[in-house]
Amino acid sequence: MNRRVVAVTGATGFLGLHLVAALSRAGAKIRILARRDPAHEFWSGIEYETIFGDLADEAALARLVHGADAVVHAAGLIKAQNRAAFLRVNRDGAAAVAKAARLHAPDARFVAVSTLAARIPEISDYAFSKHAGEEAVRAVYTGTESQLVTIRPPVLYGPWDKATLSVFQTAALPIVPVLSRGRVTILHVTDAATALAHVALGAGESGLFALPGGDYTLAEVATEAMRAQGRKANLLHVPGVLLRAAGAASGLWGRLRGAAPVFSAGKAREMLYPDWTVHTDEALPASVYHPAIGLEEGFASTVAWYRAHGWLR
Repeated sequence: MNRRVVAVTGATGFLGLHLVAALSRAGAKIRILARRDPAHEFWSGIEYETIFGDLADEAALARLVHGADAVVHAAGLIKAQNRAAFLRVNRDGAAAVAKAARLHAPDARFVAVSTLAARIPEISDYAFSKHAGEEAVRAVYTGTESQLVTIRPPVLYGPWDKATLSVFQTAALPIVPVLSRGRVTILHVTDAATALAHVALGAGESGLFALPGGDYTLAEVATEAMRAQGRKANLLHVPGVLLRAAGAASGLWGRLRGAAPVFSAGKAREMLYPDWTVHTDEALPASVYHPAIGLEEGFASTVAWYRAHGWLR
């Protein structure tokens, strides 16, 4: 039986690491784009072909996608100094991969990995750039929309994630700050990667979907993060005005240093938005994939992994 060839960008990112593993479990033949040797301990025993290059390298993109049955574009910036820097990668890079796929893999399914934040592009430069990336890919696939699937993941967590490590570190404090009274959908990265692998290998229809998970307030997330570590603490709701001021200050400090801050005014607005849950009318159908890992189980296993790897005490 011929194995389906899946080309992947962003394979060395947090979600990408798990996506490659999920594709391997599903029996795919994997080809990835990387700027340097992508060898990673998480991929021990996994076979993959590496194409060296980046999103601006047309020749590398052509080699990456040539003859592929599916292309998963998961590369992207989550921090940048300004909107233009975000757009160069999250819009222009996405368009470049889509154009290469249309030219060199005309029958391939194209899976564009976006973000739930793209639902509200005006909220931040990051959200604006990801929404622009969706639009750019959609323009490339005008007339062949049946080949395009756009996926918006919610908040992801799990092994190898440095972004949500701070959630668990904060949950170990004597007083745990809660930065918003809003609600979020949260999903274990294994579930997200498995869903993407199913879609890449042909499950479901074309269109725009978000990945469903569990819906929680940030206070509930913090409480579960404490429970996973065997801790109890008081919660302190941080006023929005303080969070916005901190975001503005962090962004200014980043610009002065010439660095791209993770926390900025735009990120503060994202955090304060009241509803980052996945709605029923946008969710990937359960017939394609249904999450298998609940928050209690997922947080417990993630804390165990962090501790085993020395990331958390």
